[in-house]
Amino acid sequence: MHGPGFVLSVNDAKDAGTDAQGDPRTSGSDTGRVTSADLQMVVNGLWEAGAEAIAINGQRVTSLTAIRFAGEAILVNFRPLTRPYTIEAIGDPTQMQTRFAEGSAGSYLTGLRNNYGIQTSLTAQQELDLPSAVNVSTRLADVIPRGGTVPE
Repeated sequence: MHGPGFVLSVNDAKDAGTDAQGDPRTSGSDTGRVTSADLQMVVNGLWEAGAEAIAINGQRVTSLTAIRFAGEAILVNFRPLTRPYTIEAIGDPTQMQTRFAEGSAGSYLTGLRNNYGIQTSLTAQQELDLPSAVNVSTRLADVIPRGGTVPE
């Protein structure tokens, strides 16, 4: 998908560390690490702000995408990502940026930056080129009528 949007970079705090087993959430400075929950919050906020397409480190995000934590790695589409996490969102950059900043995800990201030293940067782009989604198939889908009851 091609179009204007913005690129949001999210990275661990400069002094973030890991424990002896490499677990970033049990070390003394664990709060400075970006987690899968942090990326989930940001991605959901971008959808809410009007994003038409999103990718994280080149992995296209869809309604069926899993963003999860496995050991030290954050996985998107079951592929490990490396820091910094680069989130590309296609949509009206000005409108999306305003809506994101005013929403709960923008406040959450500001809190991570101000309270825990998480590093962020945001740049508007006139043209982004996002990869296609991994091959996903839906096994079953039903149309829900206006009354809201699901057919049996």
